[in-house]
Amino acid sequence: MNISLKAAPLVLALAAAGFGGAAGNALLQHHANAAVPAATAPAAPVAPVAAANTLPDFARITERYGPAVVNISVSGMRKASAADLGDDDDPADFLRRFQQGPRGGQRSVPVAGLGSGFIVSADGLVLTNAHVVQDASEVTVKLTDRREFRAKVLGSDARTDVAVLKIDASNLPVVQLGDVKALRAGEWVAAIGSPFGFENTVTAGVVSAKGRTLPSDSAVPFIQTDVAVNPGNSGGPLFNSRGEVVGINSQIYSRSGGYQGVSFAIPIDLAQRVQQQIVATGKVQHARLGVTVQEVNQALADSFKLDKPEGALIAGVEKGGPADKAGLKPGDVVRTVNGQPVVASGDLPAALGTANPGDKVKLQVLRQGQQVDVTATLAAANEKVAAAAEAQGPAAQGRLGLALRPLDRDEQREVGQAGLLVQDVAGAAARAGVQPGDVVLAINGSPATSVDQVRSAVAKSEKSVALLIQRGEDRLFVPVRLG
Repeated sequence: MNISLKAAPLVLALAAAGFGGAAGNALLQHHANAAVPAATAPAAPVAPVAAANTLPDFARITERYGPAVVNISVSGMRKASAADLGDDDDPADFLRRFQQGPRGGQRSVPVAGLGSGFIVSADGLVLTNAHVVQDASEVTVKLTDRREFRAKVLGSDARTDVAVLKIDASNLPVVQLGDVKALRAGEWVAAIGSPFGFENTVTAGVVSAKGRTLPSDSAVPFIQTDVAVNPGNSGGPLFNSRGEVVGINSQIYSRSGGYQGVSFAIPIDLAQRVQQQIVATGKVQHARLGVTVQEVNQALADSFKLDKPEGALIAGVEKGGPADKAGLKPGDVVRTVNGQPVVASGDLPAALGTANPGDKVKLQVLRQGQQVDVTATLAAANEKVAAAAEAQGPAAQGRLGLALRPLDRDEQREVGQAGLLVQDVAGAAARAGVQPGDVVLAINGSPATSVDQVRSAVAKSEKSVALLIQRGEDRLFVPVRLG
């Protein structure tokens, strides 16, 4: 659906749990796994475990459905550069990465990792996280009865971090899938997985919130919990108090690299949609609206003359995208999608999460205090790069290869000054080591305050430009040779 939320993207970073990438200053890390329903050979239905009058009977849930939770081990090779292998905490290494760029000593390195998953069909369909099987040439699934199977990766979707595996077996134990819409904040939940390789480890907690949209994962309305998840939990199931899977454990928020009380799971209904597409076609299509949204606080509600601070405030509209064609404008506040209320900004991507390209959505927006009804036809997400390049002109698609947008006020406060956020990178900038999420603070010594200014500076330069880049806490001038 390609809706991005302005939420300090420089503060959070993702790291795959299974492959031991350098954590550095990353605050957000992949650490979980879950399951989705299978389209083929469904197992005979099993009555869900009834919730107890007081506390849920997690012992019965574990006994009943624990055998359907599997341990996943992977091995393979991937291309890595000095940038991938370095230490984010070492300023000298930060300098080396920029100097060498992606072509500076690329080589194949072995990868190995552990994760979790769960069986969703008796004939061997397994759900897990995409990051668990990334770069894997061999995937092994181990059951609780100690049987091991070589697994085939039917497909994976990096956007939602869901992957579907197939093992050659029959009459396997399966999980039962639940209704995410019925899940409530404060409800008991439990995770089963293999943290640090300790198979079938059970941890429990409560749902903290639903519909959490993280800066780097605006396509997923995460379930936030306080269930302990750690490396190796990735891809494992999140159970409700009735023993039904409601999510796939995927990420944690951490300042230390380990679990600190905040974890996130992919809703099972979204994972089901991904699984069904992969089984049917081997790939996944996502829909795109083409807007950047942010939360409506009281000050913004007062400014836009809203009766209460609710809705998704449109901060940017992609030129030529579905929202632009439908007439949406920056400053519009989306209040409903297909009749569903939008209270927080994350409700918008949540409402569109199961939509397909070509679907029509009806949006009720407030524009300058007046209600406006808009119908938009969603486009395919893979069209975004081309559309963004066209919108940005030569500075985005030509010699420099950057798709940029100005920082919003909160992001400027985080960075300490105005700048331009790198949304997509290719060509010359990619070869120089610039990455999505970097912030361009200056070009050739002049503050970078607008895309037009960057475009003009590039047009005036014959061979190269010097970009002052901020990545996390570090700043460095990066020379970019123009092709």
